[in-house]
Amino acid sequence: MDTIKIDQVQKEIDARANKEVYIHLETTNGAYASHFNQEAYNVGAFIRNANVSYARGKIVGAGATYRVGLKLDIGWIYAEGVNQYEIDDEGRLLMAGHDNEGRLMVALQIGEKPFTY
Repeated sequence: MDTIKIDQVQKEIDARANKEVYIHLETTNGAYASHFNQEAYNVGAFIRNANVSYARGKIVGAGATYRVGLKLDIGWIYAEGVNQYEIDDEGRLLMAGHDNEGRLMVALQIGEKPFTY
């Protein structure tokens, strides 16, 4: 994955607006927290293949991490902490946020076909 280039990622978000797309959204500190501290509070969220159409999307931030919001007719999809992205072989926009040790903290992926892996 590459470091976020805000203009490029915004173009990719815009290219998928007003289309039926599939969303993968994941947040976790998973075993990372309890592995080092048994009293740590583990959190996580996972949504796979949510079929939506967003009217507009925006990436904002400066520095190390960014926020991505997708405006739906009935609400929002929102991810904070992304710092890397890529366009995979199937043309999907994959965004992720990793901590300083390379561990996944957040992922937001947008594709025109369901995610199968």
